Amino acid sequence: MFFCKQTIDNLLINKKNMKYSTPIGLVAAIALIVACFMPWAYYPDIDKTFTGFFSQNNQYGRPGRFFVVLAIIYIVLLFIQKIWAKRLNQFIGILIFAYSIKTYYTFVACYRGICPEKKFGLILVMMAAIVMLAAAVVPYLKLKSKN
Repeated sequence: MFFCKQTIDNLLINKKNMKYSTPIGLVAAIALIVACFMPWAYYPDIDKTFTGFFSQNNQYGRPGRFFVVLAIIYIVLLFIQKIWAKRLNQFIGILIFAYSIKTYYTFVACYRGICPEKKFGLILVMMAAIVMLAAAVVPYLKLKSKN
């Protein structure tokens, strides 16, 4: 039991593992932006495919705008080596993740007996949001020594 806890602590605290959180978060944020332009769901009753910026009569809004703006802020904060930037990035990661869950259920929910077909863009939004949150939770921060 002691060996298992010590191994888990080493994995979580090891700086070598955390130094990859910035490039992984960057790739995930870019993937989120790209996913906003991809098809999210196909609605067979109206024969249209919705994306992050298009829905019939704007019924579901344009969640792609929200994702793109927050992803750009996330990318900027990734490269700021201050503790407040890392904490703000965690908050933005949580916002993106929560909004991606809401968006997923909005676009996939059945209505009047018709269920839309999920497309890869919506799944990519969810995966990118999870990876962005994970990268924000374990940031790489160069600390100055007090010598």
